[in-house]
Amino acid sequence: MQQDGTVLIDKPAGMSSFGVVARIRRVLRQRGGGAKIKVGHTGTLDPFATGLMILVVGSECRNAMHYTKLDKVYEATIVLGSESTTGDPEGDVRQVSTAVPSREDVARCLRRFTGEIRQRPPIFSAIKINGQRAYKLAREGKEIDIPERTVLIYAIDTISYTYPELRLRVHVSSGTYIRSLAVDIGASLATGAYCRELRRTQIGSWSIDQAKSLSAYGITS
Repeated sequence: MQQDGTVLIDKPAGMSSFGVVARIRRVLRQRGGGAKIKVGHTGTLDPFATGLMILVVGSECRNAMHYTKLDKVYEATIVLGSESTTGDPEGDVRQVSTAVPSREDVARCLRRFTGEIRQRPPIFSAIKINGQRAYKLAREGKEIDIPERTVLIYAIDTISYTYPELRLRVHVSSGTYIRSLAVDIGASLATGAYCRELRRTQIGSWSIDQAKSLSAYGITS
């Protein structure tokens, strides 16, 4: 593992992005004889999500924003007919509808979300509000108003649809929240929805096929 440059990691489910950074930093320090080494990420993945993370190491940390601004590709499993307080499986999930949209309904809905759209990030996110993470404020029960932003959805392809599961491959600009997209799709279909599974497969020209698991670096937990 190099001391300056990038490290491509396939993040496992159940671990925060900051947890991934801390574990890789510890391995680098051990291999470097205890010397302090800078390690940073270039875009968080939610704990429930898996997939590609680009970590920057040493002098490459100064270029972190270059990687952060790159387009991303995700594969997502969206559950129709239910809603979650967090937009993902970690929140309180409840069924809100038994309506079953047709494939044509779904296709028509997805076309409306292709291109430049306005999107409101989830309150349970790492966005900073007055210097504090939104998810920390949300957990404290504080009122949060996160303004909408403009994002670009280059393509949405249906991998499979067997109600209530809708599996999508989505190519998006930096700053797009797939959880918010899932919620908005559910609202558009009048069924409610949340994102149950999420995997990032590409960042710019880097692919998940180039990434290594944490276990490849001797990290088991």
